[in-house]
Amino acid sequence: QVQLVESGGGLVQAGGSLRLSCAASGATVSTNVMAWFRQAPGKEREFAAAISWVGGSKYYGDSVRGRFTISRDIPKNTVYLQMDSLKPEDTAVYYCAARQGGWYTDPSLYNYWGQGTQVTVSS
Repeated sequence: QVQLVESGGGLVQAGGSLRLSCAASGATVSTNVMAWFRQAPGKEREFAAAISWVGGSKYYGDSVRGRFTISRDIPKNTVYLQMDSLKPEDTAVYYCAARQGGWYTDPSLYNYWGQGTQVTVSS
């Protein structure tokens, strides 16, 4: 089993920045890809970004590309999501997820999930 714990959410004004962290523990060797998803009230869970543990290849959803940056710290088993130029429409619960194999935008293909962290962007 893999445990994922997110942190770093909060309230920020539009145009501001936040950095989310996702600490992985347990059988992390069984995961190849770490990803961030988000879910706003009444909406489906949306892919934000993904990164591979080996090689560090990065992938972004259209709505965050150019504003968000995903990174990883292998010794700490931690993945980060740096969010800049935040907009009110970025308000959501942000979830960390992990899977073995390649990356996908479909949340149903991820095996492990964190509990989520709330990000609220005020206008």
